[in-house]
Parts: sequence; C-alpha cells; structure tokens
Amino acid sequence: MIVIYGVLAVAGALLPWYFNMQLVLGPGFTLPGFLAGVFANPASSSIGVDILVGATAFTLWMVREARLLGMRHWWVYIAITLFVAFACACPLFLLMRERRLRAMAAA
Repeated sequence: MIVIYGVLAVAGALLPWYFNMQLVLGPGFTLPGFLAGVFANPASSSIGVDILVGATAFTLWMVREARLLGMRHWWVYIAITLFVAFACACPLFLLMRERRLRAMAAA
C-alpha cells in the first residue's frame, strides 16, 4: 500500500498542478475568476462541492487519527491540501499513516 499511496500522492501533486499552471500562466488569472470556473456549470459544481465536502471530512478524520497515532507535523497535510491539492495530501497522509502503523506494530 505504501507504494500505491506514494504513486497516487505524486500523481495528485503533478496532475492538478499541470492544469493550475495553465490557468495561472494564462491571461487574466484572478482568484474570483478561478472560483467562478469551479462553479461554471453543474458538472464542475458537482466536482467542486464533492472535493470540498470530501476534503473537509478527510481533514477532520486526519487530525484526529494523527493525534491518536502520535503523528507529528499533521498540519503539513492541511497546508498541502490548501496549496498543492487534496489529491496529493490524502494519499500522502495515508502513506505516512501506514508507515506509522507499521512502526508501532514492530515496536
């Protein structure tokens, strides 16, 4: 699972940023324009709301899980969600959680 989570974390960083860079480097980028694009039609609105709700639920669980397992620097995954992509932060946290669980089992 560690390898799978790692591959997904890398893909979750690179693929969204490919499109983010197209947007940011294009003419007239603004944050309000970006948000308008997210909710431009029912399909994009569905995906936008899906990600917002899923990322919120994941973040709440992740903070609790990280504290229960004694994982340090859990706030980094929130920053990655906000500044890189949820598609990166989620599998990266799951990778680090898996490593923590294995270390605890070995101890």
